[in-house]
Amino acid sequence: MKIIRMGLICLFFCFFTPAAWADLALNMPYGVTPVSHDIYRLHMTALIICCLIALIVFGLIAYSIIMFRKSRHAVPAQFSENRLIEIIWTTIPFLILIALAIPATRILADIHNTDESAITIKITGHQWKWEYEYLDNGVRFFSYLSTPLDQIYGHAAKSPWFLLEVDKPMLVPVNTKVKLLITSDDVIHSWWVPELGIKQDAIPGFINENWINVTAPGEYRGQCAELCGVNHGFMPIVVKAVSQDEYNQWLNQQRTAMQTQQPPRKTDSGRTAGTGQE
Repeated sequence: MKIIRMGLICLFFCFFTPAAWADLALNMPYGVTPVSHDIYRLHMTALIICCLIALIVFGLIAYSIIMFRKSRHAVPAQFSENRLIEIIWTTIPFLILIALAIPATRILADIHNTDESAITIKITGHQWKWEYEYLDNGVRFFSYLSTPLDQIYGHAAKSPWFLLEVDKPMLVPVNTKVKLLITSDDVIHSWWVPELGIKQDAIPGFINENWINVTAPGEYRGQCAELCGVNHGFMPIVVKAVSQDEYNQWLNQQRTAMQTQQPPRKTDSGRTAGTGQE
């Protein structure tokens, strides 16, 4: 009894304290885009249905084991078929699947509906960096991992965003539909930002379309989710959502910088001079 009591106390501190729930990352994030909200609600609906089915099935199994165990001298019923029960247990799963398929189909169609987008950004994956091109505004830049080498090699304390920080994030205005054209220049990559509800493969020679509409300002981080070579783990993604005024100011700064900067010079080793990048 003492062991059971101690076990219950441990379970309480593990699962029912605010700190435990804050760090419990077993579920998917609710996100900050309409698509991520729809996906989360569909996921929770399916999860609740699965839990109810499991409760009924395991409840019936437990009831059968307890009430019809050998020690009670239970006598099994003898029958060859029951058409009513067979119709019921065939119809109910069919209706459940239809109920899930309808919203799932709607969400899948909505994910790729890029109509009425205000901004178009082309995202190109490279080994091992991301390129962002704002097709409507003439802005283009590369985004590299900015984590210091001392942290990577264990010579310094790791920052809170270890391997999830970049020198130039992708900026978007809040409450604006942004069309994303995602492709690759070499091998298959995958542009994945969980809080935005998007995970889209970047395939060489092919452009995948997707969209985001971030409803809350902030920085949202992700990674390349497709094994793409030796430095696959060094391809973070940072999307920064800002106000429309701040976004317009940033665009003007980027245009000015692109007009004044010199084109990158390649050294004999193939690295861009002054950056240390390929």
